Amino acid sequence: MKKLLTLLFLPFLANAQSAILENYIQEGLSSNLALKQQRLEIEKSLRAIDEAKSNLYPKIAFAPNYTVAAGGRKIDFPIGDLLNPVYGTLNQLTQSNEFPILDNQQIQFLPHNFHETKLTFQLPLFNSDIKYGIQVKTELANSEEAKRKLLEYELKYQIEAAYYQYLQSLEAIKIYNQSGDFLQEYLDFNNRLVEKDAALKDVIYSSEYEINKLDGEKATARKNSKVAAAYFNFLINRKAESMIEADTLMLMTSLSKSLADLQLSALQKRPEFEQIRTGQQVNNSLLLMQQKNAVLPSFFIGGNLGFQGFGYTFKDQGYALAQIGLNWDLFHGKEKKHKIEQTKIQQHILQTKESEIQQQIKMQVAQAWFEFKGAQENLEASEKALESTQKLLNMVEKKYKNDSALYIEVLKAQNDHQVASLTASLARFNLRLKKAELEKVTGL
Repeated sequence: MKKLLTLLFLPFLANAQSAILENYIQEGLSSNLALKQQRLEIEKSLRAIDEAKSNLYPKIAFAPNYTVAAGGRKIDFPIGDLLNPVYGTLNQLTQSNEFPILDNQQIQFLPHNFHETKLTFQLPLFNSDIKYGIQVKTELANSEEAKRKLLEYELKYQIEAAYYQYLQSLEAIKIYNQSGDFLQEYLDFNNRLVEKDAALKDVIYSSEYEINKLDGEKATARKNSKVAAAYFNFLINRKAESMIEADTLMLMTSLSKSLADLQLSALQKRPEFEQIRTGQQVNNSLLLMQQKNAVLPSFFIGGNLGFQGFGYTFKDQGYALAQIGLNWDLFHGKEKKHKIEQTKIQQHILQTKESEIQQQIKMQVAQAWFEFKGAQENLEASEKALESTQKLLNMVEKKYKNDSALYIEVLKAQNDHQVASLTASLARFNLRLKKAELEKVTGL
């Protein structure tokens, strides 16, 4: 028990970053399911850029079609009434039947037994939408990359915090085990006193009660440790019961930077700013596309090459067609102007959002800074309280073994020391959590 103070604060003697924790962070970054989904979103955005670039190339398509029709609108064509009198006169003059008698015709508007088998070709010569559409897709891909960095940023903190919580649960179990060894030692000591008639049996009952009570606390501590381990394994995408290597020699560094320096670091390094700036760039590219589209036409060349006619045969049905085209929207109720104004307003919204985030982050840094300082002071007080309870316990132990103190005084001193040990352990890991939180909000 006398060595407990040294064991509790041994981690503060280390002066190197935890390689174990860093390895777990890297494992989490490579296997976390949310990050995997975001990487797929980035891959999807890159494919969208390739899709936008495909509009720069000619489009060639094979487009055959065949039509069978029945019914629909018809037109009467009196070809018999028009030609039969003439043909009859010609037959009389020529004394022959070379000119046939024709029936009036009824022509169907829908083509029946008609086909068109063709290759179509189209190439844009100038289209501002294509150029700026590629820029928009590129900036959207950058936005997805910024989201990935933000997820990584948050995940690192969550893994680190979960690891500290797991280590604290192990230390709590160690403190309870050491208290159990202490109580078992005094149960054996009291049994010997009772056997020698140097003490009454009530000291044995008191020892047994304290041991049983401690067993319940140890069961709760083990449960808490399993929950903390399961959550940590969840963050790095492992089975809940997977073993976790506990680093008992971890660095607890102090901060040398001022609050103003940390706030400046946050404004420079927080990934939220990269995300909102990529949003602004997307909006700028969209604005340029809309402005160019409002005043510039688009040009293209194209054509068809194929066969067309009644009956699915290619004899004497070939044709070729070439075209050059221009598309220029001249008026549509100022639709394009209104779109441009909306995009400009969105730009102002994003700028205002950036200013708001700056103020929020400054406040977050200040809050984390003061909480870290408060955690430092709390740890110092907890250390002093632990030292005092250790000294008191040593004194009461000596007095009890010299028959100058009651056993209840030993139990009270031991219980005070156990509470102080747990409080100091919580304070130490709380300081680590506050340090990790401060590093998170400052982008360190």
